[in-house]
Amino acid sequence: MSRVVVVIPTYNEIENLPLLAPRVLEQDPRIELLIVDDDSPDGTGKLADDLARRSPRVHVLHRSEKQGLGPAYRAGLRRALDLGADFVIQMDADFSHPPETLPLLLAEIERHDVVLGSRYLNGITVVNWPIERILISWFGNGYARIVTGLPISDTTGGFRCIRRELLERVGLERIRSNGYAFQIELNYRFVKHGARVKEIQFFFLDRTRGTSKLTKRIALEALWIVWWLRFADALGRL
Repeated sequence: MSRVVVVIPTYNEIENLPLLAPRVLEQDPRIELLIVDDDSPDGTGKLADDLARRSPRVHVLHRSEKQGLGPAYRAGLRRALDLGADFVIQMDADFSHPPETLPLLLAEIERHDVVLGSRYLNGITVVNWPIERILISWFGNGYARIVTGLPISDTTGGFRCIRRELLERVGLERIRSNGYAFQIELNYRFVKHGARVKEIQFFFLDRTRGTSKLTKRIALEALWIVWWLRFADALGRL
């Protein structure tokens, strides 16, 4: 039986994690959960340890400080491979990525190398965002597609299922981005390595508990990283 590891980075998600973990695990008996906690001051890391003690399907990776989404995912994806994962799933801890979509990701990964959850595949499937944030995200994705040439509708999305072999080919140690730019760079490298990519529509629900980690610095990084990817690729330096 194939092994599936769902990687969830956390920072101050003590309200969401105890609700999310059982919902994730009940979607498929193959699923294991890897919580990557960046030393959350609200006790999320201790809660994660409690969950791991109660279930052998839960694993915890503690990091010493908050260093950004990219480093957390790089560490989590590497640990998932070390755990023997055949398929690795990325998802957020705030319920913006619905656990009930996991079976569809797992069904599609049987015929593809990476399956991406998309908010913009057929119109806009975002719920509870203010209109200005939707517009920033929508036009930001269009900008990233134009600069990079990516044939992906949602370049900044973080809900995806990836084959082990693809992660090994890409080389996690070569990824330099943090924040949401990490998602763009990972998608770019997938396409560059000839991955069979499948996008599926899902409804993105804005968080109702906890606080968003999005900052202006994270958004600005995504603006310049697309040009770095384009020119580094042209120069053969990716």
